[in-house]
Amino acid sequence: MNETFARRSLADICSRLYDRGLTVSAGGNMSVRTGPEEILITPSGVNKGMLSPEDMVRMDIEGEVLSGGKPSIEHGFHLALYRRNPRTNAVVHCHPLYCTALAVMNRKIRSGLTPEGVILLGDVPMVDYETPGSEELIRAVEMHSDARAMLMRRHGALTQGKDLIEAYNRMEELEFQAKLQMLVGRTGNLPRSEIEKLVRL
Repeated sequence: MNETFARRSLADICSRLYDRGLTVSAGGNMSVRTGPEEILITPSGVNKGMLSPEDMVRMDIEGEVLSGGKPSIEHGFHLALYRRNPRTNAVVHCHPLYCTALAVMNRKIRSGLTPEGVILLGDVPMVDYETPGSEELIRAVEMHSDARAMLMRRHGALTQGKDLIEAYNRMEELEFQAKLQMLVGRTGNLPRSEIEKLVRL
């Protein structure tokens, strides 16, 4: 992906996440792959609603910073997902309110409440709590690297996709499903036969 376009796209997605209330203040981190061995990632400690294309930090897949700026302290699990998944070209991590509420309560997302949850998210694992930025957190995320979306216990949520739009859409859907789950209580999932049919789609 052209770097100039990637910088603009990443800044736009950050703004959308902020405007939708999916991230607040300097919380979260987002990245996009610009080539087989390079990514752009949001800088550390900057409000995601106020980022410009020039603020994004360029890194190689092994973690070396190639441009000015300090990358998010959580760049490690972004890089781990890119190394594990050649088809992953974008990673979004933020702290949406309802997702984070479920993560604090250690309650898994029930993505089988609606067809959209099944199709867009699939099974959503809960990543064990580890200190942000730590090697332990990188390993905990890596354990679920095949998941399209994850909750991170007492931390937030994470999605990955073939591009920024897919990763963004999954985060938006993840928060919708979390809110829906909080509202409907113990209402059951779709029938197993219907979920299996949707998975085949």
